[in-house]
Amino acid sequence: MKKSTGSIDKEIGSRVRMRRVSIGMSQEKLGDMLGLTFQQVQKYEKGMNRISVARLVEIAKILNVEIGFFFDGIKGGKSEPGFAESGAPPYVSDMMSTPEGLQLVRTFAGIKSPKVRKSIVQLVSALATQELATQEEAERSS
Repeated sequence: MKKSTGSIDKEIGSRVRMRRVSIGMSQEKLGDMLGLTFQQVQKYEKGMNRISVARLVEIAKILNVEIGFFFDGIKGGKSEPGFAESGAPPYVSDMMSTPEGLQLVRTFAGIKSPKVRKSIVQLVSALATQELATQEEAERSS
């Protein structure tokens, strides 16, 4: 029976990527330090390959985080139906896995004025709405 990866593997891989990107390390560099190819690092980060505990400990040392960083907030086993709090939506980890997303969050967090913060949110919302309208128009014309 073939073992397959699951949502926890994807979440841990996403956290590896988020941390690696946040410290400015390439997949090649992490792979070299682990004795792996960048493709193997890529597979770990996408959750396509499961990361062993020993390898995860090694990754944590290289990325200078505690091993708990990769597990914080992950619920084990099957969850019961109800009003349990869910984790962050997938788009949050997707955004935080990109250099631009990290830069945006860091820069935005440095802005103290609520008025300026609100203006930035309005600007970004307007740009996203405009981009969506442009994409929809392009799809209708093709």
